Amino acid sequence: VEYDPLEPLNRKIHSFNMTMDRTIMRPVARGYEKVLPSPFRRSITNFFSNLTAPRSALNNFLQGQPGRGFNELGRFLFNSTLGVAGLFDIASAAGMERYDETFGETLGVWGVPEGPYVVIPFWGPNMLSDAFALPVDYYSDIWTYYDNSSVRDKVWGIRLIDLRYRLLSVDAFLEDSPDPYVAVREAFRQNRTFRVYDGNPPQEEEDFYDGEMFDEFFEDDMFDEQAESVLDEAESSE
Repeated sequence: VEYDPLEPLNRKIHSFNMTMDRTIMRPVARGYEKVLPSPFRRSITNFFSNLTAPRSALNNFLQGQPGRGFNELGRFLFNSTLGVAGLFDIASAAGMERYDETFGETLGVWGVPEGPYVVIPFWGPNMLSDAFALPVDYYSDIWTYYDNSSVRDKVWGIRLIDLRYRLLSVDAFLEDSPDPYVAVREAFRQNRTFRVYDGNPPQEEEDFYDGEMFDEFFEDDMFDEQAESVLDEAESSE
């Protein structure tokens, strides 16, 4: 039995989040998908993904992976210049692999206990240690320091819509699940283990995660490109 001491409260918050999503975010994301052509949507995703590269570089350094840290800085420089402010992922086309990391994953690498599973209102699933790491991720995101607050807030809104659009292909999975709360909880835990161990979890954890469907779903930030299969599936269904 999975350790979930906060399950009664978590379920209530999960239900609230799902209601808000069905009422607001899902319809907006579907409208976004219909209005914007696929190349525009991909460029917007690339732009937001590029903004997280400095954060990823910092966390790779903190995890003792300087080569990956410098790689992330190189990707950011490459895409911000030749990629026109990150609208085009030139770095990936040139063979520079992405090593996206968050501070929650850094804590996991450091051996900090993950604590119980928690569901945050308006935010979603987390482990307790990841929840405490969210402010670090926020303040290590370069868009946080954009001076014009009006523009900054609008871009955050678009960023959220872009994320929700990329998750449309996950909706069917949750709707078909006998218990969506358990499905999200287990997928989140499996994905976190997979990411903390850079895709090579201990043998006893290996059966938990067998794909990349939820890579973007559980990114605190949730704005990474590692789940290309999610994007491709969504676009192929148009």
